[in-house]
Amino acid sequence: MTHQKDNSNANKVWFITGASRGFGRVWADAALKRGDKVAATARSLESIADLKEKYGKNVLTLELDVTNSKQVKVAVEQAHNHFGRLDIVLNNAGYSLVGTIEEASTDDIRALYETNVLGPVTVIQAALPLLREQGFGHILGTSSNLGHVTLPVIGYYSSSKWAFEAIHESLAEEIKAFGIKVTIIEPGAYATEFGSKDSLKFARGMEIYTEFKATFFESLSTMERGDPNATPGALFKIVDAENPPLRLFLGSQCLPLVRDTYNERLAVWEEWEEVSSSAQVSSK
Repeated sequence: MTHQKDNSNANKVWFITGASRGFGRVWADAALKRGDKVAATARSLESIADLKEKYGKNVLTLELDVTNSKQVKVAVEQAHNHFGRLDIVLNNAGYSLVGTIEEASTDDIRALYETNVLGPVTVIQAALPLLREQGFGHILGTSSNLGHVTLPVIGYYSSSKWAFEAIHESLAEEIKAFGIKVTIIEPGAYATEFGSKDSLKFARGMEIYTEFKATFFESLSTMERGDPNATPGALFKIVDAENPPLRLFLGSQCLPLVRDTYNERLAVWEEWEEVSSSAQVSSK
């Protein structure tokens, strides 16, 4: 296959899930403002109708629930047919499950993974044949710095991002030969609607954890949050780069936190290296 190189200076065509709020809305609006074209999707067309009113033919608004595989396939193909190509496929839809490991039901966990893990996979699988055919494309996935570290009470959300990261890392190697790039976007704490009622689901509460969760929520309330409107510039540098990175933190707090976390992990692994090595016996 001969790969057609997209011009990094040319206007891009985006397909964005979860464009009704949070980073999805900020990035869709910013991309349109700079002259790009966007297929903006959300579970409710009404929530993104204003984009159509504001940007006219440069935006295609589509109703999409990423857990509906048939709807995903139709939406991706419709966007591709409408604009003639897709330069960027941005998986942004997702939510957080709030509850301790004991409190969350298997139904709660399954629903979280349907949206945060299987939904993006469905979008990727629908887009890949089209991106391979055109010989280029850039798959972006909104993860979190919690794709490397965890917090109590939102452990299942963190776990969904760990899975999300592993999938994208494997994907990057698998599709490199087709001229398709992959970047995982890892924001820290931002003042988006992610903490709103629509983006949070709560597991049933158990009285034994009430005090623990109250302390946790109090610590979150004092956490410094960045302005999401400061992020589009960084995102555009990624999508316009000839060789974008596999991972990009958003915000100044992520790298120090992850660096400390990995230093602690390395220290523990090294402390127990002798025990670990003693378990390695040649099978010959």
